[in-house]
Amino acid sequence: MKKILVANRGEIALRIMRTAHKMGIKTVAVYSDADRDAPHVRFANEAVHLGNSPSSESYLDMDKIVNAAHQTKAEGIHPGYGFLSENAAFAQLVTKNGLCFIGPKPHAIEVMGDKLAAKEAVKGYNIPMVPGIEEAITDIALAQKISKNIGFPVLIKASAGGGGKGMRVVHHLSELPEQMERAISEAKAAFGNGSVFLEKYIESPRHIEIQILADTHGNILHLFERECSIQRRHQKVVEEAPSAILTPEIRTAMGEAAVKVAKACDYVGAGTVEFLLDGDNKFYFLEMNTRLQVEHPVTELITGIDLVEQQIKIARNEKLAFSQEDLSIKGHALEVRVYAEDPMNNFLPSMGTLETYKRPVGEGIRLDDGFEEGMTIPIFYDPMLAKLITYGKDREEAIQLMIRAISDFKIKGISTTLSFGKFVCEHEAFTSGNFDTHFVKNYFTPELLHQQYGQERKIAALVGLKLFLEHNDQLRLPDYKNSNWSLNRTKR
Repeated sequence: MKKILVANRGEIALRIMRTAHKMGIKTVAVYSDADRDAPHVRFANEAVHLGNSPSSESYLDMDKIVNAAHQTKAEGIHPGYGFLSENAAFAQLVTKNGLCFIGPKPHAIEVMGDKLAAKEAVKGYNIPMVPGIEEAITDIALAQKISKNIGFPVLIKASAGGGGKGMRVVHHLSELPEQMERAISEAKAAFGNGSVFLEKYIESPRHIEIQILADTHGNILHLFERECSIQRRHQKVVEEAPSAILTPEIRTAMGEAAVKVAKACDYVGAGTVEFLLDGDNKFYFLEMNTRLQVEHPVTELITGIDLVEQQIKIARNEKLAFSQEDLSIKGHALEVRVYAEDPMNNFLPSMGTLETYKRPVGEGIRLDDGFEEGMTIPIFYDPMLAKLITYGKDREEAIQLMIRAISDFKIKGISTTLSFGKFVCEHEAFTSGNFDTHFVKNYFTPELLHQQYGQERKIAALVGLKLFLEHNDQLRLPDYKNSNWSLNRTKR
């Protein structure tokens, strides 16, 4: 492959293109009206306009993207994450058109894209699973019967999707009919499929995921774990590697289980197997993401492996150049997602223009972004502006670097989640490692963020007053009655 098309936008498009250029591969960008002047368009060797701003008319139009690849003579397509990255029909279309899809086979995407199909695929591999049913249902009476058998609380989940859509926690039998109807309705709206399934709700779990790589020669290995328990509305917002609580034994067991999941669907490429870890350190298979993850940089930093480079090499049928024994964890990495959202107002989207956009710099600080000062945040896409990543010799150093980097990241014109990221990094529950997926619910309120800001403003005011008093003589205004300047002006 001498040229690839990146079927995405923003920071992930730039991230992929930088590795491709490092490998001597030319890149093609695609863009919508809203992204006409975006950095990823200028960075690529070539760019093709897809259409209007809505993603349905641009980044989700499979035929336009394949035609753009033919038009520019690109040999492969990298989907990034989001948009078409986990669309089996798109992977099939790319392959059918004689192009290389830089990702897993359509079959693996299809199987792992359906949570029930994924459970069925791995059933014979002795992988721990959350107790529940193994079929999709819409019948509320049946759901009530099953819930009694499983025991409350139960979790209703959409079979065809994720991201918290079609998901409801039910604590009492009386709540089940209403919550089932809501979950089915939301699943239909989000995925076109209202089927849901039930499983036991794990109280206060940790969300741990394992990065895997699999080549076309049968080699599969894992690149250790990422801790992704800091979430809001079932969406990850802070991630780190390694986890603060995994023992070497649990890490090995989870890694081996992730490799088995990859084998179960004949996986090829980079993928992520997600697990829930309960209070007794027992883990359960949750799902597999058949793409590059948003949080992949933390794995790259602790292993020294460029995951995008490995994706491209695997797509070229190259063998993995290292074994499981060659890999080890070095240092600690932390990632904070920076969204154009207002944490003071229930994380509502904040649209506007980046009047100020000054990036933090320094050793151990990495910023993956796709915006520049003066750009307007489009309303058509995910509101993530950037990923701020820090790397230190240990967890404490990575956290302190993150706090400093957040303070140095100057954004004006819109609200962002940077203040929330700082709140997390300074909270005792996070610094101690004693937290779970309910961190936001248990510890965060906008009022606490207001208090934090108020304290910082008070300290700044006191520092300013102290400086004023120390330099009062230098700052004192002149006595105009005896001033030569004043007398001279009077004489004029």
